[in-house]
Formats: sequence, structure tokens, C-alpha cells
Amino acid sequence: MRPTLVGPLLSLVVAGSALVPASSGAASDRQALLAEARAAGSHCVAVVRDGRTVLSKDLDRRVDTSTAWSITKSVTSLLVGIAQDRGLLRLDDRVSRYVPEWRRTPSRRVTVRHLLANTSGREWSMETDYTEMTSARNKTRFSVRLSQQARPGTEWYYNNSAIQVLEAVLEKATGMPVHEFADRVLLRPLRMRSSSIQRDPSGNTMLFAGLVTTCPDLARLGVMLADGGKYQGRRIVSKRYLRQATQRSSSELNRAYGLLFWINEPGPVLPAVPLPEGTPTPQGPMVPGAPEDAFWAIGLGQQILHVSPSTGVVAVRLGEPPTEAAPLTVARFTELATAVARR
Repeated sequence: MRPTLVGPLLSLVVAGSALVPASSGAASDRQALLAEARAAGSHCVAVVRDGRTVLSKDLDRRVDTSTAWSITKSVTSLLVGIAQDRGLLRLDDRVSRYVPEWRRTPSRRVTVRHLLANTSGREWSMETDYTEMTSARNKTRFSVRLSQQARPGTEWYYNNSAIQVLEAVLEKATGMPVHEFADRVLLRPLRMRSSSIQRDPSGNTMLFAGLVTTCPDLARLGVMLADGGKYQGRRIVSKRYLRQATQRSSSELNRAYGLLFWINEPGPVLPAVPLPEGTPTPQGPMVPGAPEDAFWAIGLGQQILHVSPSTGVVAVRLGEPPTEAAPLTVARFTELATAVARR
């Protein structure tokens, strides 16, 4: 992630028009999705309904795995939820319980929930978040040492550095490196054999954007999410945590955001990078016409995991950042995948 990618970052969330009716047949729906996915430089796409694969297509055989970028944040949310389910931490714990450096500082009131909601008030700027932190050898230490910018709960920023602090929280709470915890409680149980979370040069698991994965692996994650936290009968994360993370706005500041997941609530929608001063705030739902319970994990360059529990639809797109000529927005991908799934 670098400042030259501000355009793709601004388009991480695009409120689109209402979903249009499906085309005249299953074949044409499938062809439309594949054609637009190819034009947008997609590496792969997958569509699942009720646990059954409807479409899984490798569109670039030169690519074995893809960087999922900020889809990693949603995986981080699940790791925190699993840790809470196991009694290792609580969302309303103060972060200073796990990060002693924050004790007796203005950051002492920041909670784990604030980090998940992007309302921590921790220091944020394009320079710190997309140049200094991403180039730091020890990304966790850099993030922990940033200053407190505002009182927790009063500002919303898509704050990579604040989210990276969860690496220190999870390691302290679980007693093991976070990539090992992720393998043990999430990736292996879901048979995500081609997936891993990369580490920085100092060995810290990169929880803001380190997931490397495939469309079939992410589809398995989506199937678990659509089934309320269970996969093939095995409980992975509690239904209670998923409701908080994916079905409720975590802040009135950004109604389209749960706990490191994008959701489909009406109200203000703040994008990943602040809009230019004077620009009206977009209003949600993020994808009008999509089910109210729909939610998304979204990464830089339109890496997309779409989940709709009420319809059982899961859809994944990984690949290069789409161009202006072939944008494949979140709304458009959701529309096309929904049409393919319901045939």
C-alpha cells in the first residue's frame, strides 16, 4: 500500500445502484460475470450458494495465490472473536492491559473494540499509515509508538496502524505468535491450505494486510460466515460475535462498518481514505437492493469477499486493481454474483 494507490483506496467502498434483475438465463449471467472479471484483471472468481460451488474459475494461471490486502482485517476480526469465545480477552478490555506502553498515557482508554471499529482516535495520516508504517521493519512497534490523536469514539479513520496493534494484543492474550494462532483456530479448521498471513521483517504477523490466499480458500471462509460461524458442523466462531461484527454498525460515525467488516446499513458511509473537504458524505446502504444482512470483506484493488446469510450466497474476487474502463465495483460484483448464484 502506497500513496500512489489513493484512487483504488477511495474506491474500496462504492455505493452502487440497486441490484438489477438477472439476465435472461444462467449461461448469460455466468458469461457476464466472467467477462467483467477478466476485463478487470481478476486472478480468480468463485460463487457458492448454500455451501455448493456454483462457479469457481481460475482466470490467470500464472498466479497461484493472491494478496488479499485488507480482507486480512476481517480475518483479524475473527481471530479476536475466537480469542474472546475462548475467554482469552474481551472486546471491552483496555488495550493497555496487553500493551503496557499505553498505561499512564492518553491511549489508556482505548479498548479492543475501538481498534476493531476504527474509532480508537490513534494517530492517522496518509504519510504515517501508507508510507511510514508499511515501510517499517517492525510494524507493530511503529504502530504502538504513534500518538493519541483524539478521544476514543469521536473520530473514524480506516487506520492500518491502529489495527496492527491488535497483533500485540492477540500475541499477549493467546501466548503464541499470531500466525500460529490463526493456523490453529481458523486456517487449518477451514482447510484453507493455500492461505497464510505474512510477517514483517521483525516476525510480526501483518494483521492489517498480510493475507495471501485463493478464491476457493476464501469461499470456505465465506461459507463458514454464512452458516453463522460453523463449518461442516464444527463451531469456528460464535454466532454472537458474528452478529456484532457483521450485522451491527459499530459506530454512528460510519454506519457501513461493523467490526472490521463492511455492512449494508443505511446512514453515512465513510470510505477508506477521507473524502476531499466539502464533499458530501455518501449515504448507505452500501449496495442498495442487496439483502440487509449482506456484508463484505474488502481489500485494496477490489479484493472482495461477499456474504449474504439469508440467501446463502458467498462470492469472491481476487486480482489486479480494476481500471476505469472496467471498474467491477463492489456493487456490480455483488449484483453479478447474486444473479449467477440464484440460477
